[in-house]
Amino acid sequence: MGIILIICQILLVITSILLIGTVLLHKGRGGGLSDMFGGGISSTMGSSGVAERNLNRITVGVALTWFVVIVLIGLITKFTA
Repeated sequence: MGIILIICQILLVITSILLIGTVLLHKGRGGGLSDMFGGGISSTMGSSGVAERNLNRITVGVALTWFVVIVLIGLITKFTA
C-alpha cells in the first residue's frame, strides 16, 4: 500500500499544478482578479470558441482526476491505519 500511496501523492501534486494552470488560462469575464493583473487587455483580443471549449473539457477532466486521487488517498489512509 505504501507504493500506491506515494503514486497517488505524486499524481495529486501533478494534477494540482495542472488544475491551477488550466484555471488561470481561462478568459477573464471582466471586473475580477484577472483584470487586476492585466487580463483585461488579453480578454479584448478574445480566443476562439473551440479553444475555450477544449480548455473547459481539459479543466473538468483534470478536476475530476484530482478529486478521485484525493478520495483514493483518503481511503488508503483510512484502511491502512
